[in-house]
Amino acid sequence: MMKNKRYALLRDILRERVLLLDGAMGSLIQKVGLTEEDFRGEEFRNHALPLKGNNDVLVLTRPDVIKAIHKQYLEAGSDIIETNTFNATSVSQADYGLETEVYRMNKAAAELSQEMAQQYSTSDKPRFVAGSMGPTNKTASMSPDVNNPGFRAITFDQLAEAYSEQVRGLLDGGVDIILIETVFDTLNAKAALYAVNRELAKRGIDKFPVMISATVADKSGRILSGQTVEALLYSVEHIDLLSVGLNCSFGAHDMMPYIDELGKKSPFLVSAYPNAGMPNQFGEYDQTPDMMAQQIKDFLEGGLVNILGGCCGTTPGHIRAMAQIISQAKIHRPAPIVHTMHLSGLDALTVSKEQRQFYNVGERTNVAGSRKFARLISEGKYDEALDIARAEVEQGAHIIDVNMDDAMLDAEKEMVTFLNLMAAEPEVARLPVMIDSSKWQVIESGLKCLQGKAIVNSISLKEGEELFIKHAHTIKQYGAAVVVMAFEEKGQADTFERRVEICSRAYN
Repeated sequence: MMKNKRYALLRDILRERVLLLDGAMGSLIQKVGLTEEDFRGEEFRNHALPLKGNNDVLVLTRPDVIKAIHKQYLEAGSDIIETNTFNATSVSQADYGLETEVYRMNKAAAELSQEMAQQYSTSDKPRFVAGSMGPTNKTASMSPDVNNPGFRAITFDQLAEAYSEQVRGLLDGGVDIILIETVFDTLNAKAALYAVNRELAKRGIDKFPVMISATVADKSGRILSGQTVEALLYSVEHIDLLSVGLNCSFGAHDMMPYIDELGKKSPFLVSAYPNAGMPNQFGEYDQTPDMMAQQIKDFLEGGLVNILGGCCGTTPGHIRAMAQIISQAKIHRPAPIVHTMHLSGLDALTVSKEQRQFYNVGERTNVAGSRKFARLISEGKYDEALDIARAEVEQGAHIIDVNMDDAMLDAEKEMVTFLNLMAAEPEVARLPVMIDSSKWQVIESGLKCLQGKAIVNSISLKEGEELFIKHAHTIKQYGAAVVVMAFEEKGQADTFERRVEICSRAYN
């Protein structure tokens, strides 16, 4: 596997000091006052749809504007600049009819960002480029139709394919970091992580810095898709991330409690790039650089962050003000890695003997174990089937088991349908899900529906080591825990010695 020298350099610097990210790209583009002709350029002069507002296309039509913005942030003191690719996926570019240009946009954005970063790099202050991957304008774990809660406007596979194309362009253009940002639906982020991992593996790259940054929807401390910050952390911790953090939504003061909570639980570095306060009635941001710097001091003095920057409304002036005080920063030290099972639905669940001896798995949403549930699913009576899941929660289940193994059913379709419907039930969706099936394709389809950290029930050595390892690896890519059965090619463990033998082999 190829080693990434820039990754090692970045890690070394982060052990010594807090790094400064740049500020808002969109806010500065707006100030330039570009016209429809600017967005079109010569290349898209006769394009069928309006392009004004499609900031990502400017790397092709007005690269001078994007370079000038990078230059301002680099001169203000940014250690890391982001590519202008927040909406550069085929999903988002479909609104402008530019899906075919996505790879080129990402490659060009990365190249011009890297050109500017190298121009300002010194041996004492190397500059890095983060490839920005936004959440897209669709959500994989929520329905856009209030009358059809099981409907999804996009699937995990469609998102993963779109993100794969973006990642290829960013890597080919030479980014140093992948930044999956403004996460409002963790399932979208998991699709992005899946795509990133798949592309890195294809290239034989062993280590590459990946940052995740979510956006909290309101002061409930949850993202738009309903997860708490802790639940989100457990959903993505299967990847060796450079950092986890928050951006957008709030100013620094209001963001601080959630950053503090994240830092106490995350084994990764922590990033924060808040807005310049809250928008006024005209959608503008009134917080001056000095005002924002005063609030940022609390992050720095409290040792809350490793990477700091600005989001909506922030300018080179805001970044310059941060640069003047960042040398005072106390470096955040990640929480120690604790080998405890973390699961999540909308809420987090830590499986620990210290908290309780037994965790109840509600198994009545299982067509093999409940005749009533099997009948309701076969008759398409999903509301009544959901009542069974609600009852499981009321009766004290900590985890909900869903099994659709039945020769009379299209198990894959029913698994997806029921999990999507469960996601729309807040009391049920709070709990982690155990996906239960003897059919691998049913398990994999179920994993693609869940933003939380689920459990797969189950895999075994029954069909040999090669398939066992393949399934285990795939489950990890989706970020799930797993039940491993004491079963191998010769049969089930039937003595103490056989249990030890099979379980040791599976563990190893």
